[in-house]
Amino acid sequence: METISRISSMLEAARDLTIEAAQSAGSSRSLRSTETSRTPSSAQIKKLLDSRNDRDILDGLRKVISLMYESDTCLQYFSAVVKNAASPSIEVKKLVYIYLLHHAEAEPDLALLSVNAIQKSLTDTNPQVRVMALRTMSGIRVPVISQIVSLAIKRGVGDMSPHVRRAAALAIPKCYRLDPNTLPQLTECLATLLGDNQYFVAGPAVSAFLDVCPDRLDLIHKHYRSLVRKLVDMDEWSQLATLSLLTIYARKCFPRKTQTVKRNEVKGFYDDGGDEPGYETTNADAIEKEVPVIDPDLELFLRACKPLLQSRTSAIIVSVVRCYLCLGTEEYLQSAIGPLVALVRCPQDIQYVALYNIVAVAFQAPQLFVQYASHFLVRAVDPLHIWRLKLEVLTILFPHLGMHFRGIILSELEHFSQGTDPDLVRESVRAIGRCAQTDSQTSSYCLRLLLSRISSIDENVVSESLTIIRHLIQQNPDAHKQTVVRLASYLDTTVNSGARASIIWLVGEYAAADLENNIAPDVLRILAKGFAGESEEVKQQIVLLAAKVYLHYLLRNPPPLLDQSQGHAENENHDFNHSQDVDSNAWATEAQNENGESQQTDADDSRSSSNEQSGDDRITLLWKYILLLTRYDTSYDLRDRARMYRSLLSDPKNTQLASLLLLAPKSVPHAPSPSETRKGLLVGTSTLVVGPDSGPLGLTGYEPLPDWVPAGQEPSRALREDGLATDTSADRGATTLTAGQRLDKALKEHETSGAARKGGAIPLASAASSSRGKKTLDDWLDEEEEEDDDAEETSEEESGSTEYETDSEEEETESDDDDDDDDDEEEEEEESDSEADQRTELLHR
Repeated sequence: METISRISSMLEAARDLTIEAAQSAGSSRSLRSTETSRTPSSAQIKKLLDSRNDRDILDGLRKVISLMYESDTCLQYFSAVVKNAASPSIEVKKLVYIYLLHHAEAEPDLALLSVNAIQKSLTDTNPQVRVMALRTMSGIRVPVISQIVSLAIKRGVGDMSPHVRRAAALAIPKCYRLDPNTLPQLTECLATLLGDNQYFVAGPAVSAFLDVCPDRLDLIHKHYRSLVRKLVDMDEWSQLATLSLLTIYARKCFPRKTQTVKRNEVKGFYDDGGDEPGYETTNADAIEKEVPVIDPDLELFLRACKPLLQSRTSAIIVSVVRCYLCLGTEEYLQSAIGPLVALVRCPQDIQYVALYNIVAVAFQAPQLFVQYASHFLVRAVDPLHIWRLKLEVLTILFPHLGMHFRGIILSELEHFSQGTDPDLVRESVRAIGRCAQTDSQTSSYCLRLLLSRISSIDENVVSESLTIIRHLIQQNPDAHKQTVVRLASYLDTTVNSGARASIIWLVGEYAAADLENNIAPDVLRILAKGFAGESEEVKQQIVLLAAKVYLHYLLRNPPPLLDQSQGHAENENHDFNHSQDVDSNAWATEAQNENGESQQTDADDSRSSSNEQSGDDRITLLWKYILLLTRYDTSYDLRDRARMYRSLLSDPKNTQLASLLLLAPKSVPHAPSPSETRKGLLVGTSTLVVGPDSGPLGLTGYEPLPDWVPAGQEPSRALREDGLATDTSADRGATTLTAGQRLDKALKEHETSGAARKGGAIPLASAASSSRGKKTLDDWLDEEEEEDDDAEETSEEESGSTEYETDSEEEETESDDDDDDDDDEEEEEEESDSEADQRTELLHR
């Protein structure tokens, strides 16, 4: 019972303690919340900053930084913050450096007070402190300290910590913008940092190189191969900079070379000729083809880019595609098309940029996207800017696809052209027109689709359809004569002025000259009734149609030029004409008396010609009626056009000139792709997305890729040999050895070379055991003297043997001249002599 009572009392005491602890914690939390909710005064903050306790200083700096990010003015704390730059606490230094980077430019004089403390931090034992000091020193935008910053960068370049060297590389562009006169010192630092062994130092060095001195490619020669090998290990920003730099370097240092290769054409299985068709090739069937020759260093770079296609950053994939498109062959580019198309499944912002780059690549190599055509079909959830680019890609790939997929695309476009979205309908009609222009096999089907859209309610769709139909008719006018007649029937129902103007132009261009289906006069007669109610655009086409119809009438019925010339001559010289008239009348009377039947025949001919003229005068009357209507029109342009046509067609001498002006053959129009203006822009740039015509507020700084260096003007390949050697298995094995293993290997190589000089084969084990023995300096000197004497004796013996060999050769030639039967005996004697010489030489050794 006592134990139970003790346990219960202990539990009650523990319960009281927990309740008191909870109450105290709640009160402290409420006090802390009230303290934080109140905004501290400037006096309290200065008191905290002037404290000797690091905890109070840190609390004051945190409040200053929070006020700074709330867009509050914190310049009144500048002197109190700067004096804490010499604090040994790393947390205090971080906050002080952040404050300095934001406000040093506003208070340059007070910022100079912290330079000495920052310089002392550059020699701190902690590399993190050195990195922060160097970053802050270069971030203080005060031109007076530019030389100090350059000296700090130079010290950071030689630092043992790679993080400090990285900070030095990032500080170079800041120092250059602060004072461009420090470029020579910064260039020397860059030359050192580009060859750094650490990849996260070389990457920022490349970025700094592109900002400071992008034209100094001579600094890249000896580091080219090392940068290529470090490319895979760099971070994303460094990879982008390195890809850009090496692409420019390849264009300026590797010439574009090609070689002609003959490729034999393999015969089909059922082809004639040969015993085994399908396997034989002949030189006569060989096809010559130019194949690009890639420099080994360029191929090293292209191979190093392949692993980057698996990057999670879309910008790197686009940069690799740019390298393959501008530097590589079709095989390299084909390997990059799949990752590029995969970006279409990314979010909309990345998808938008990727589609612009896909369009740019498809202009140059559309056949590589054929197997990925289904990825560009429009989805219901695609926004306006996405499906526009998808339709453009489909129209670019359309002539390279199979008939099955062409039918799928046209079915999709037909469906979209009947939709409710006016933008999608117009873009679908334009896409149908581009498909019809690029592929003649499906142009008739596309024409039927477009003719069905003329009766649409949307006037813009009708106008776009007729514009594309006009382009198709101009490509092959003879095959579309009935199409023009069918279009003329739509004039009664079409209200859109642009559509009516297009139809009238087509009638005047392709129906007025056709004698069998000459519907132009009837169309002109119908249009003349409602001429006053037409728009100015339609009136201009009606006047042009009337001029063409009247010109064709004049060409078929030329006026009598002789009578007019005689009339002009009579007006100029009346006396001469009077005598000529008397002679002519006498000649006419005499002729009439001679043959009275001829007069009756002339009368019949004149009657028949007058009847024909009365029928054709309808076109003349219609032409005069149109001129009369335009004479009183309100449009100056229309009246001027009509006056020009009237003066041109009134004189029969100008008929040929009028035909050249009105009936000249028109060039076949071509509806360009919407991104045709971006065709020459570089893949992966922002200008490709924004467009070259972005206006004064657009992007600046776009630079195209340089041309290939001409063959023979490229820098020497030996300049790149100074860098990292070629990656071989021996080099990879050497890099994995420790320092002690390298020393042992060098010792063995030295002993082996010494034994080879002596001419004997000394085992490595015995050499190593002898090297481990204790020898004095006199012993080493005696061995070197003996080696020199042996070398001299060996050289003398070799000279003697050569003399003996020459003598034996002379004897052999003499014996050959004397007697041919003794050749075998002399050869045996020479062999025995050489064996004896070898034995003596071995004994001497």
